[in-house]
Amino acid sequence: MVSRAPDSYDVLQRFAPGTPLRVAVELIHAQGTGALIVIGSGSLLDSLCSGGFFLQETVFTAQRLAELSKMDGGIVVDDERSLITRANVHFIPDPDIETDETGTRFRTAERLALQTGYDVLAVSEEGWRTAVVYRDGRRYELARPSDLLASANNSLNSLERLRRRLQSAEDRLTRAEVDDVVSTRDVLLVLARATLVTRMFEVIEKTLVALGGEAQLITIQATDLMEGVDELAENVFADYRKRKGKKSVFARLSAIPTDELHDLTALAATLGFPEIEEGMEPRGIRALARVPRLPDAVRQSLVSHFRGFQRMLHASVADLEKVEGVGRARAHQLRRFFDRMIDLGEA
Repeated sequence: MVSRAPDSYDVLQRFAPGTPLRVAVELIHAQGTGALIVIGSGSLLDSLCSGGFFLQETVFTAQRLAELSKMDGGIVVDDERSLITRANVHFIPDPDIETDETGTRFRTAERLALQTGYDVLAVSEEGWRTAVVYRDGRRYELARPSDLLASANNSLNSLERLRRRLQSAEDRLTRAEVDDVVSTRDVLLVLARATLVTRMFEVIEKTLVALGGEAQLITIQATDLMEGVDELAENVFADYRKRKGKKSVFARLSAIPTDELHDLTALAATLGFPEIEEGMEPRGIRALARVPRLPDAVRQSLVSHFRGFQRMLHASVADLEKVEGVGRARAHQLRRFFDRMIDLGEA
């Protein structure tokens, strides 16, 4: 449905509420200690460790990790083997590695992550308990589940409003198509709002990943609101685009910032559409997608045969029956469908 940033989602899943690493973070917060934990193993990491002690076949658990964090030094976790391998370690990363962090623990964590390529978790012990994961030069702060849940609910409310606005734009486009008065503005309004809906869903989806299994109801609601949005946008785009291509409409609009999606002139230029007040005629692709049990091959035959929605919309049963794959029964079905569209358009 939407493209993901793999590293971001992987980090959120790895440290989502309920996972062993996240339970360890919560235990460390509760006991009021901080922690510096490297998740990895190898000779490079060993060369950056000083002091502390090795642990032999110490199986990783959240409780053990929290207990070991009571000591001042850092901890090494071999995630692949689910072992805690070192504790009370003094890490010595390259001091020439640039970092924007201020606290010693967080500066060390960022440098370790950059130098080793491993995930490094830093948990503060001052003020509000902050936990940050560093990976590949990025910083992922682990928000409290209550904050994540509040954020997800707020985003869900926004998604519901945007979905209603998208439905309103689609209804307006349908009436304009029936009346043969479609402008570029009508088309772009649907595509812009569909893009807003998908981007808001991306925001919610990322928060839901961070929540793990603690937001099933929000997941169901958000997924339900997204139903049909991709298909709608692609069918509208296919109805009106001048040139064929493999890129989806969302891919074509990906370079436009969210706060600029209201600029329909820029959207028209990006999609190769006419000026926003110019008239346009659909091919009928979106309308036919709503006809129950209509095979794709028959849809394509109808679009190719009539070469315009108005001719298809007002075609007689006999005209429809001439199209390859339609037949008499399906011609009557299509005629009834188009009559309902005309009635709704005139309502």
